[in-house]
Amino acid sequence: MKLDIIGDIHGCYEELISLITKLGYEKQDTSYIHPKGRKLAFVGDLTDRGPNSIAVIKTVAELVLSNHAFYCPGNHCDKLYRYFLGRKVQITHGLETTVEELKQLSKSEHQKIRHQFMTLVEQSPLYHVLDHNNLIIAHAGIRSDLIGQTNKKVKTFVLYGDITGETNKDGTPVRRDWAQKHQGKEWIIYGHTPVRKPRFVHHSVNIDTGCVFGGALTALQYPEMTFVQVPSNQPYVEEKFRTFDH
Repeated sequence: MKLDIIGDIHGCYEELISLITKLGYEKQDTSYIHPKGRKLAFVGDLTDRGPNSIAVIKTVAELVLSNHAFYCPGNHCDKLYRYFLGRKVQITHGLETTVEELKQLSKSEHQKIRHQFMTLVEQSPLYHVLDHNNLIIAHAGIRSDLIGQTNKKVKTFVLYGDITGETNKDGTPVRRDWAQKHQGKEWIIYGHTPVRKPRFVHHSVNIDTGCVFGGALTALQYPEMTFVQVPSNQPYVEEKFRTFDH
């Protein structure tokens, strides 16, 4: 199994297409095919904050539907899904940009995108266990002892990370650095926390290099464990990137 696993996109459609093209995929109808049979995978957070969330939804949904990609939802995906369900969610922290895009659509196009996105989320697992259990793709990561479970605790972990229940000054949850304690032999590939460069800790890699905050959009090539990146077209926002003490 040869995969190109792409970090958090957050509506950065131009960068997504640039990266897919750079990886060697060729457009066929509404999908992208690799001549050597590689497949794409996405760690979630397709939408919000960036300029073109709807185009990202369409592209990823088509790829997954045609069996040319894997996807697992991120916390922003989960929030948009709840918004489409009609639940009471706060139109903040990036969702407002996606909602604004949706408002520009005709009623039929809105229904189409809603159906496409909800189907994508409903038909995708909370996290992927691939390559004979050697590869896990989870939006915010997962602990080894939780692999195989899908309860509420696991859903919270894979969407938000190892949260403490406390909040930071900006309203985001305080998260433990679970990767430091990861002792398993399986590779866990995740995003969620923007870092300036892909972060290897034990057998885990964070590939959210903050494209929407002016960093880069990163693909991890598996099993080669090499990176392919394209620079972001968005303005650079220094304070959005997480720094670690070790």
